[in-house]
Amino acid sequence: MNDTAFIVFGYPIKWYSLFILSGVIVALFLYLKEGKRFNFPTEFLFNLFFWVVIFGIIGARLYYCAFNFQDYQNDLLSIFEIWNGGLAIHGGIIAGLITLIFYTKKYNISTIKMTDICVVPLLIAQAIGRWGNFFNQEAHGAATTYLRLKELHIPEKIIEGMKVGNTYYHPTFFYESIYCLIGFILLLIVRRFKYLKKGQLTCLYLMYYSVGRFFIEWMRTDSLWLGGFKMAQVVSVIAFIIGLIGMIILSRKSKYEDLYNEDARRKI
Repeated sequence: MNDTAFIVFGYPIKWYSLFILSGVIVALFLYLKEGKRFNFPTEFLFNLFFWVVIFGIIGARLYYCAFNFQDYQNDLLSIFEIWNGGLAIHGGIIAGLITLIFYTKKYNISTIKMTDICVVPLLIAQAIGRWGNFFNQEAHGAATTYLRLKELHIPEKIIEGMKVGNTYYHPTFFYESIYCLIGFILLLIVRRFKYLKKGQLTCLYLMYYSVGRFFIEWMRTDSLWLGGFKMAQVVSVIAFIIGLIGMIILSRKSKYEDLYNEDARRKI
């Protein structure tokens, strides 16, 4: 498996970086389209997206390196080599969320409204970005057999790409990518519901992604650990509970109160 897409002026351009960038670009397009539907200024949307992505990537990298510090302690500069893999989505989400909170508070914009706008593009970005793991042959599951993968109707290209040495592995990156794609489609549909309340898209994202990631993490062999627990599962449980509590609270509001789509095409 070649992890280099092409070379520019002697510098290798990694597939990992290209898929991360592709996910960001697709997310930006969808995010801007939805933000403009609510008449948010383009400059505000661009600036918010820029800072969320920048700090999100930094957070994703630091989160990953913190739990694998033994691999970097003798060569701290290698922490900057993100093209070789090593971004933890939960670290990115946490750092991105903190950035979004500060930025929206600064401009007196509804934070929950912006998270609602962001979570749908985030899911498709996650679905696309996961393919960078394929070319790095990482984020895979336990060893398995060729026949078992064929029984699961995994495409031949993916099966062979997940063959490391003479051993086949479960392509958990692929399972998560498909799961995120399905979630993206579902939230796209839900987003147009007439009585959808502000905050419910965010809660649904937290619950949906957390359930999938919790079970997919059981299969992964490269998890980040805290004591005897897989960090991704711990965070998933916490995020699911937050989403569930949020949904319960929001469901108690009036049917016509704080609707997500009520401000569409109006000045905010």
